[in-house]
Amino acid sequence: MKAVVYTGKQKMEVKDVEKSKIQDPRDAILRVTSAAICGSDLHMYDGRTDMEPGRVFGHEIMGIIDEVGDAVTSLKTGDRVVLPFNIACGFCMNCTRGFTNACLTANPDGVAAGYGYADMGPYQGGQAQYVRVPFAEFNAVKLPGEEGDEFENDFLLLSDIFPTGYHGAELAKVQTGSTVAVFGAGPVGLMAAMSSILKGASEVYIVDRSEERLAIAEEMGAIPISFADGDPAEQIMEIRKNNPLIQASYKPGEEKMSGVMCGIDAVGYQARSIENPDKSEDPMAVMKQLAKVVNPTGNIGIVGVYMPQDPEGIDKNAKEGMYLMPWGQIFEKGIAIGMGQTPVKKYVDHLRDLIIAGKAKPSVIVSHTLKIEDAPEAYKLFDLRGMGEGEEYTKIVLNP
Repeated sequence: MKAVVYTGKQKMEVKDVEKSKIQDPRDAILRVTSAAICGSDLHMYDGRTDMEPGRVFGHEIMGIIDEVGDAVTSLKTGDRVVLPFNIACGFCMNCTRGFTNACLTANPDGVAAGYGYADMGPYQGGQAQYVRVPFAEFNAVKLPGEEGDEFENDFLLLSDIFPTGYHGAELAKVQTGSTVAVFGAGPVGLMAAMSSILKGASEVYIVDRSEERLAIAEEMGAIPISFADGDPAEQIMEIRKNNPLIQASYKPGEEKMSGVMCGIDAVGYQARSIENPDKSEDPMAVMKQLAKVVNPTGNIGIVGVYMPQDPEGIDKNAKEGMYLMPWGQIFEKGIAIGMGQTPVKKYVDHLRDLIIAGKAKPSVIVSHTLKIEDAPEAYKLFDLRGMGEGEEYTKIVLNP
């Protein structure tokens, strides 16, 4: 079968590899109809993890069941399914409590397992024509419709970025009437903005410097903030200070709540410096901004990736996954922080039903649908993160 194989830093090749096989009676084999390239894949592509060459990438996967193991009874050949990126057993202490992002069984070397990802078990990814699905009855989520229909790209985004954006909104405690600042207008940030709007937020600001990505956010109903125009936290607070309706609703002293109540980090440790984004990286750029713009007693949700090791970190501490946080400011404000990988199973059924009902259309962010042979060039262009010249690669779907 054909698969997208990592061969070294910023090097991807499409190779013929051995077809995925059933290794356990609880397995299924999926014929992949769509697989997306994720921003998290870029951490490995850029050499910022310990991912070994020779691995097949891809954890955003959907397709048609091609074969099932002898112990699988609720799935059959021909079923259309999407795979949450967390590989989970469904029966360990964490899975039974809903934390499928921290399965204790699926990864023999640690907590949490996933398809084609560094330190998340031995599983090959789904940017390939076929992929093995462990614990298939628990991990495969049934879908209606037919291969290639109008829901194909929407359902694919249930594998990761739509639930991850929603998880960011949950961690930030977004509810009806909330004010929200999302940092990062990549795919996850756009889904966090969409999710916040779905949850009834009154204002959703989204920060980036890609004009194309900010335009997509504005079409969703979010307020775009370009950090090319200056300090984004200051911009958000200035907008709110200049809104006479907001100011007129304050009692004396409440003008101190000039920021937002909910903040979402959809960037992670490869954040660019706010002051000099073209030349330097600042892993804590977003957290420093959120500490400033989130009001006292507010909440921050972190779904941007932070790795325990970063071979190319900006200093010794960053290489070991340790960063200087503005803890004093966060503590003084009494801001609560939630973070971590998304337990996709917790949200996927509800988000699927929103898509079916026409209440959500996550595929609006998909910019390119390509053949698997185009993957190496697609990685190169996606790695520009919206700042390349010419055509914008916001979200790429591969059709193996």
